[in-house]
Amino acid sequence: MSTALDKFQRLEGTALWRETPNAQRREVIVSLGEASLVIKDSRDRALTHWSLPAVRRLNPGQSPAVFFPDGDSDETLEIELSHDDLVEAIEKLRKAVARPQHTSGRLRKTVLVLTTAVIAGLAAFWLPDALANHTLRVVPNVARQTIGQDMQQLASRLTGQPCSAPLAVPAVDALQKRLQVRSISVLPNALREAIALPGNIVLLGRDTIEDHEEPDVAAGYIVAAQAASPDPLRGVLETGGIRSSLRLLTSGTLPDDVLVRHIELLISTPPAAAADATLIKAFEEKRVRLQPYALARDPSGESTLALIEAAPFTEELPEPILIDRYWVALQGICGS
Repeated sequence: MSTALDKFQRLEGTALWRETPNAQRREVIVSLGEASLVIKDSRDRALTHWSLPAVRRLNPGQSPAVFFPDGDSDETLEIELSHDDLVEAIEKLRKAVARPQHTSGRLRKTVLVLTTAVIAGLAAFWLPDALANHTLRVVPNVARQTIGQDMQQLASRLTGQPCSAPLAVPAVDALQKRLQVRSISVLPNALREAIALPGNIVLLGRDTIEDHEEPDVAAGYIVAAQAASPDPLRGVLETGGIRSSLRLLTSGTLPDDVLVRHIELLISTPPAAAADATLIKAFEEKRVRLQPYALARDPSGESTLALIEAAPFTEELPEPILIDRYWVALQGICGS
Protein backbone atom coordinates (compact mmCIF):
# COMPACT_ATOMS: atom_id res chain seq x y z
CA MET A 1 0.00 0.00 0.00
CA SER A 2 2.85 2.42 0.78
CA THR A 3 4.20 1.94 -2.77
CA ALA A 4 0.84 2.94 -4.23
CA LEU A 5 0.63 5.98 -1.99
CA ASP A 6 4.13 7.11 -2.87
CA LYS A 7 3.34 6.80 -6.58
CA PHE A 8 0.27 9.06 -6.42
CA GLN A 9 1.36 11.39 -3.62
CA ARG A 10 0.38 15.08 -4.15
CA LEU A 11 -1.69 14.27 -7.28
CA GLU A 12 -4.35 16.93 -7.79
CA GLY A 13 -7.06 17.83 -10.29
CA THR A 14 -10.22 19.84 -10.74
CA ALA A 15 -13.72 18.47 -10.20
CA LEU A 16 -17.33 19.45 -9.60
CA TRP A 17 -18.51 18.98 -6.02
CA ARG A 18 -22.11 19.05 -4.81
CA GLU A 19 -22.60 18.91 -1.04
CA THR A 20 -26.36 18.18 -1.19
CA PRO A 21 -28.85 17.38 -3.97
CA ASN A 22 -30.29 20.90 -3.77
CA ALA A 23 -26.93 22.66 -3.74
CA GLN A 24 -25.25 24.09 -6.82
CA ARG A 25 -22.27 22.21 -8.15
CA ARG A 26 -19.05 24.10 -7.55
CA GLU A 27 -15.63 23.75 -9.01
CA VAL A 28 -13.12 22.42 -6.51
CA ILE A 29 -9.59 21.08 -6.37
CA VAL A 30 -9.20 17.42 -5.44
CA SER A 31 -5.97 16.43 -3.69
CA LEU A 32 -4.91 12.91 -2.72
CA GLY A 33 -3.56 12.39 0.77
CA GLU A 34 -2.14 9.27 2.41
CA ALA A 35 -5.58 7.86 3.25
CA SER A 36 -8.01 10.59 2.35
CA LEU A 37 -9.38 12.62 -0.50
CA VAL A 38 -9.16 16.34 0.26
CA ILE A 39 -11.64 18.65 -1.46
CA LYS A 40 -10.50 22.33 -1.51
CA ASP A 41 -11.78 25.58 -2.94
CA SER A 42 -9.91 27.83 -5.31
CA ARG A 43 -8.14 29.48 -2.34
CA ASP A 44 -6.72 26.12 -1.27
CA ARG A 45 -9.00 25.95 1.76
CA ALA A 46 -10.18 22.46 2.67
CA LEU A 47 -13.92 22.05 2.33
CA THR A 48 -14.12 18.42 3.35
CA HIS A 49 -12.13 15.20 3.66
CA TRP A 50 -13.25 11.79 2.41
CA SER A 51 -11.66 8.67 3.78
CA LEU A 52 -10.31 6.66 0.83
CA PRO A 53 -11.62 3.28 2.13
CA ALA A 54 -15.09 4.89 2.27
CA VAL A 55 -15.04 6.36 -1.23
CA ARG A 56 -17.52 4.70 -3.60
CA ARG A 57 -18.04 5.20 -7.35
CA LEU A 58 -21.57 5.99 -8.46
CA ASN A 59 -21.05 5.07 -12.17
CA PRO A 60 -18.36 2.36 -12.57
CA GLY A 61 -16.99 2.21 -16.12
CA GLN A 62 -18.67 5.45 -17.22
CA SER A 63 -17.33 8.95 -17.77
CA PRO A 64 -17.07 11.40 -16.24
CA ALA A 65 -16.44 9.45 -13.04
CA VAL A 66 -18.68 10.35 -10.11
CA PHE A 67 -17.72 9.45 -6.54
CA PHE A 68 -19.49 9.74 -3.20
CA PRO A 69 -18.65 8.99 0.44
CA ASP A 70 -20.03 5.69 1.69
CA GLY A 71 -23.32 6.23 3.51
CA ASP A 72 -24.06 9.61 1.89
CA SER A 73 -24.83 9.30 -1.83
CA ASP A 74 -26.32 12.80 -1.82
CA GLU A 75 -22.81 14.32 -1.71
CA THR A 76 -21.02 13.78 -5.02
CA LEU A 77 -17.74 14.54 -6.71
CA GLU A 78 -17.51 14.55 -10.51
CA ILE A 79 -13.96 14.32 -11.87
CA GLU A 80 -13.47 16.13 -15.15
CA LEU A 81 -12.58 14.06 -18.25
CA SER A 82 -9.20 15.68 -18.51
CA HIS A 83 -8.12 14.08 -15.22
CA ASP A 84 -8.26 10.37 -16.02
CA ASP A 85 -4.99 9.97 -14.12
CA LEU A 86 -6.70 11.27 -10.98
CA VAL A 87 -9.62 8.85 -11.44
CA GLU A 88 -7.22 5.98 -11.89
CA ALA A 89 -5.31 7.03 -8.77
CA ILE A 90 -8.49 7.26 -6.68
CA GLU A 91 -9.60 3.80 -7.82
CA LYS A 92 -6.25 2.20 -7.08
CA LEU A 93 -5.67 3.96 -3.79
CA ARG A 94 -9.09 3.25 -2.29
CA LYS A 95 -8.70 -0.44 -3.15
CA ALA A 96 -5.17 -0.49 -1.76
CA VAL A 97 -6.27 1.15 1.47
CA ALA A 98 -9.35 -1.08 1.75
CA ARG A 99 -7.42 -4.38 1.31
CA PRO A 100 -6.12 -4.57 4.91
CA GLN A 101 -9.67 -3.98 6.08
CA HIS A 102 -10.87 -7.05 4.18
CA THR A 103 -8.00 -9.06 5.59
CA SER A 104 -8.87 -7.79 9.04
CA GLY A 105 -12.47 -8.81 8.45
CA ARG A 106 -11.43 -12.29 7.47
CA LEU A 107 -9.15 -12.42 10.48
CA ARG A 108 -11.99 -11.38 12.76
CA LYS A 109 -14.20 -14.07 11.29
CA THR A 110 -11.44 -16.64 11.77
CA VAL A 111 -10.88 -15.54 15.35
CA LEU A 112 -14.63 -15.64 15.98
CA VAL A 113 -14.89 -19.17 14.59
CA LEU A 114 -11.92 -20.35 16.64
CA THR A 115 -13.23 -18.66 19.78
CA THR A 116 -16.63 -20.26 19.27
CA ALA A 117 -14.99 -23.64 18.81
CA VAL A 118 -12.96 -23.21 21.99
CA ILE A 119 -16.05 -22.19 23.96
CA ALA A 120 -17.98 -25.16 22.55
CA GLY A 121 -15.11 -27.46 23.47
CA LEU A 122 -14.96 -26.09 26.99
CA ALA A 123 -18.71 -26.48 27.30
CA ALA A 124 -18.53 -30.07 26.10
CA PHE A 125 -15.73 -31.09 28.44
CA TRP A 126 -16.07 -28.69 31.37
CA LEU A 127 -19.81 -28.05 31.68
CA PRO A 128 -20.97 -31.64 32.40
CA ASP A 129 -18.46 -32.07 35.23
CA ALA A 130 -19.13 -28.61 36.64
CA LEU A 131 -22.89 -29.17 36.54
CA ALA A 132 -22.55 -32.59 38.16
CA ASN A 133 -20.36 -31.14 40.93
CA HIS A 134 -22.93 -28.44 41.62
CA THR A 135 -25.76 -30.98 41.64
CA LEU A 136 -23.89 -33.22 44.08
CA ARG A 137 -23.37 -30.27 46.42
CA VAL A 138 -27.00 -29.22 46.58
CA VAL A 139 -29.05 -32.43 46.19
CA PRO A 140 -30.64 -33.33 49.56
CA ASN A 141 -30.07 -36.66 51.30
CA VAL A 142 -33.72 -37.61 50.89
CA ALA A 143 -33.31 -37.44 47.10
CA ARG A 144 -30.21 -39.63 47.30
CA GLN A 145 -32.11 -42.18 49.38
CA THR A 146 -35.02 -42.21 46.95
CA ILE A 147 -32.71 -42.74 43.98
CA GLY A 148 -30.87 -45.52 45.83
CA GLN A 149 -34.14 -47.25 46.74
CA ASP A 150 -35.35 -46.99 43.13
CA MET A 151 -32.11 -48.57 41.92
CA GLN A 152 -32.42 -51.25 44.58
CA GLN A 153 -35.84 -52.21 43.22
CA LEU A 154 -34.84 -51.91 39.55
CA ALA A 155 -31.85 -54.22 40.09
CA SER A 156 -34.27 -57.15 40.35
CA ARG A 157 -34.81 -56.92 36.57
CA LEU A 158 -31.24 -58.11 36.14
CA THR A 159 -30.66 -60.29 39.19
CA GLY A 160 -34.04 -61.58 40.28
CA GLN A 161 -35.77 -60.64 43.51
CA PRO A 162 -33.43 -60.06 46.48
CA CYS A 163 -33.01 -63.02 48.84
CA SER A 164 -35.29 -62.67 51.84
CA ALA A 165 -35.53 -65.87 53.90
CA PRO A 166 -37.56 -64.87 56.99
CA LEU A 167 -35.01 -66.26 59.47
CA ALA A 168 -32.28 -64.10 57.93
CA VAL A 169 -34.11 -60.77 58.20
CA PRO A 170 -32.86 -60.04 61.75
CA ALA A 171 -29.32 -60.95 60.63
CA VAL A 172 -29.48 -58.41 57.76
CA ASP A 173 -30.73 -55.77 60.19
CA ALA A 174 -27.86 -56.54 62.55
CA LEU A 175 -25.33 -56.33 59.68
CA GLN A 176 -26.74 -52.96 58.59
CA LYS A 177 -26.44 -51.58 62.10
CA ARG A 178 -22.94 -52.97 62.60
CA LEU A 179 -21.66 -51.37 59.38
CA GLN A 180 -23.86 -48.25 59.60
CA VAL A 181 -25.44 -48.97 56.23
CA ARG A 182 -28.99 -47.85 55.58
CA SER A 183 -30.01 -50.91 53.56
CA ILE A 184 -28.39 -54.11 52.26
CA SER A 185 -29.91 -56.27 49.52
CA VAL A 186 -28.50 -59.74 48.97
CA LEU A 187 -28.88 -60.59 45.29
CA PRO A 188 -29.28 -64.17 44.07
CA ASN A 189 -27.61 -63.82 40.66
CA ALA A 190 -25.32 -61.69 38.46
CA LEU A 191 -23.44 -59.92 41.25
CA ARG A 192 -20.47 -61.66 42.84
CA GLU A 193 -19.17 -58.94 45.16
CA ALA A 194 -20.84 -55.67 46.24
CA ILE A 195 -21.74 -52.29 44.76
CA ALA A 196 -22.63 -49.08 46.54
CA LEU A 197 -25.75 -47.10 45.63
CA PRO A 198 -26.78 -43.54 46.52
CA GLY A 199 -28.38 -43.06 49.91
CA ASN A 200 -25.99 -45.42 51.77
CA ILE A 201 -27.51 -48.53 50.16
CA VAL A 202 -25.50 -51.60 49.14
CA LEU A 203 -26.19 -54.51 46.79
CA LEU A 204 -24.36 -57.64 47.95
CA GLY A 205 -23.74 -60.83 45.98
CA ARG A 206 -24.74 -64.07 47.71
CA ASP A 207 -21.30 -65.56 47.02
CA THR A 208 -19.72 -63.19 49.54
CA ILE A 209 -21.84 -64.92 52.20
CA GLU A 210 -22.14 -68.52 51.07
CA ASP A 211 -18.55 -69.13 49.93
CA HIS A 212 -16.81 -68.05 53.12
CA GLU A 213 -16.57 -69.17 56.72
CA GLU A 214 -16.87 -65.85 58.48
CA PRO A 215 -19.00 -62.70 58.08
CA ASP A 216 -15.91 -60.49 57.95
CA VAL A 217 -15.57 -61.27 54.24
CA ALA A 218 -19.06 -60.06 53.32
CA ALA A 219 -18.57 -57.06 55.58
CA GLY A 220 -15.24 -56.39 53.88
CA TYR A 221 -16.80 -56.35 50.43
CA ILE A 222 -19.38 -53.85 51.64
CA VAL A 223 -16.74 -51.56 53.13
CA ALA A 224 -14.59 -51.86 49.99
CA ALA A 225 -17.54 -51.03 47.69
CA GLN A 226 -18.31 -47.88 49.61
CA ALA A 227 -14.63 -46.90 49.67
CA ALA A 228 -14.45 -47.34 45.88
CA SER A 229 -17.53 -45.10 45.39
CA PRO A 230 -17.51 -42.43 48.10
CA ASP A 231 -20.42 -40.70 46.34
CA PRO A 232 -22.29 -43.25 44.18
CA LEU A 233 -24.61 -40.56 42.83
CA ARG A 234 -21.71 -39.12 40.83
CA GLY A 235 -21.52 -42.28 38.75
CA VAL A 236 -25.25 -42.12 38.05
CA LEU A 237 -24.96 -38.53 36.82
CA GLU A 238 -21.97 -39.42 34.65
CA THR A 239 -24.02 -42.19 33.05
CA GLY A 240 -27.03 -39.92 32.48
CA GLY A 241 -25.12 -36.84 31.31
CA ILE A 242 -26.14 -33.18 31.50
CA ARG A 243 -29.86 -33.89 31.16
CA SER A 244 -29.82 -36.08 34.24
CA SER A 245 -28.08 -33.39 36.30
CA LEU A 246 -30.58 -30.77 35.12
CA ARG A 247 -33.54 -33.05 35.82
CA LEU A 248 -32.27 -33.87 39.31
CA LEU A 249 -31.78 -30.17 40.03
CA THR A 250 -35.25 -29.21 38.82
CA SER A 251 -37.38 -32.19 39.87
CA GLY A 252 -35.33 -34.12 42.42
CA THR A 253 -35.74 -37.37 40.43
CA LEU A 254 -33.98 -39.36 37.72
CA PRO A 255 -35.58 -41.44 34.93
CA ASP A 256 -35.68 -45.22 35.36
CA ASP A 257 -33.80 -45.86 32.12
CA VAL A 258 -30.76 -43.97 33.44
CA LEU A 259 -30.87 -45.90 36.72
CA VAL A 260 -31.19 -49.28 35.00
CA ARG A 261 -28.39 -48.39 32.58
CA HIS A 262 -26.12 -47.50 35.48
CA ILE A 263 -26.97 -50.69 37.38
CA GLU A 264 -26.12 -52.71 34.28
CA LEU A 265 -22.80 -50.88 34.07
CA LEU A 266 -22.03 -51.50 37.75
CA ILE A 267 -22.79 -55.22 37.50
CA SER A 268 -20.85 -55.74 34.28
CA THR A 269 -17.95 -53.46 35.23
CA PRO A 270 -17.75 -52.80 38.99
CA PRO A 271 -15.72 -49.74 40.07
CA ALA A 272 -12.01 -50.36 40.50
CA ALA A 273 -10.91 -51.06 44.04
CA ALA A 274 -9.93 -48.06 46.11
CA ALA A 275 -6.27 -47.35 46.79
CA ASP A 276 -4.72 -49.41 49.59
CA ALA A 277 -4.42 -46.41 51.90
CA THR A 278 -8.09 -45.56 51.35
CA LEU A 279 -9.14 -49.16 52.03
CA ILE A 280 -7.10 -49.41 55.21
CA LYS A 281 -8.61 -46.18 56.53
CA ALA A 282 -12.15 -47.31 55.65
CA PHE A 283 -11.71 -50.65 57.43
CA GLU A 284 -10.32 -48.86 60.48
CA GLU A 285 -13.29 -46.49 60.59
CA LYS A 286 -15.81 -49.32 60.26
CA ARG A 287 -13.80 -51.50 62.69
CA VAL A 288 -13.73 -54.43 60.28
CA ARG A 289 -10.86 -56.89 59.95
CA LEU A 290 -9.09 -56.40 56.61
CA GLN A 291 -7.20 -59.67 56.33
CA PRO A 292 -10.23 -61.93 55.59
CA TYR A 293 -11.32 -59.62 52.77
CA ALA A 294 -7.79 -59.41 51.32
CA LEU A 295 -7.47 -63.22 51.30
CA ALA A 296 -10.93 -63.57 49.74
CA ARG A 297 -9.80 -61.34 46.87
CA ASP A 298 -6.62 -63.37 46.42
CA PRO A 299 -6.27 -66.61 48.42
CA SER A 300 -2.55 -66.67 47.67
CA GLY A 301 -2.17 -63.23 49.24
CA GLU A 302 0.31 -62.14 46.57
CA SER A 303 -1.66 -59.30 45.04
CA THR A 304 -3.03 -58.12 48.38
CA LEU A 305 0.13 -58.53 50.45
CA ALA A 306 0.33 -54.79 51.18
CA LEU A 307 -3.19 -54.88 52.62
CA ILE A 308 -2.48 -57.97 54.70
CA GLU A 309 0.71 -56.52 56.16
CA ALA A 310 -0.92 -53.17 56.98
CA ALA A 311 -4.24 -54.63 58.13
CA PRO A 312 -5.57 -53.18 61.36
CA PHE A 313 -6.94 -55.29 64.25
CA THR A 314 -4.46 -58.14 63.90
CA GLU A 315 -3.81 -58.26 67.64
CA GLU A 316 -6.77 -56.57 69.32
CA LEU A 317 -9.92 -57.79 67.56
CA PRO A 318 -12.90 -55.46 67.07
CA GLU A 319 -16.41 -56.40 68.07
CA PRO A 320 -17.77 -59.28 65.94
CA ILE A 321 -19.55 -58.47 62.69
CA LEU A 322 -22.40 -60.81 63.64
CA ILE A 323 -23.08 -63.21 66.45
CA ASP A 324 -22.96 -66.87 65.44
CA ARG A 325 -26.70 -67.48 65.13
CA TYR A 326 -27.14 -64.42 62.95
CA TRP A 327 -24.26 -65.55 60.75
CA VAL A 328 -25.77 -69.00 60.34
CA ALA A 329 -29.15 -67.45 59.49
CA LEU A 330 -27.56 -65.04 57.01
CA GLN A 331 -25.85 -67.90 55.16
CA GLY A 332 -29.30 -69.32 54.44
CA ILE A 333 -30.83 -66.08 53.22
CA CYS A 334 -31.12 -67.30 49.61
CA GLY A 335 -32.39 -70.75 50.55
CA SER A 336 -30.93 -74.00 49.22
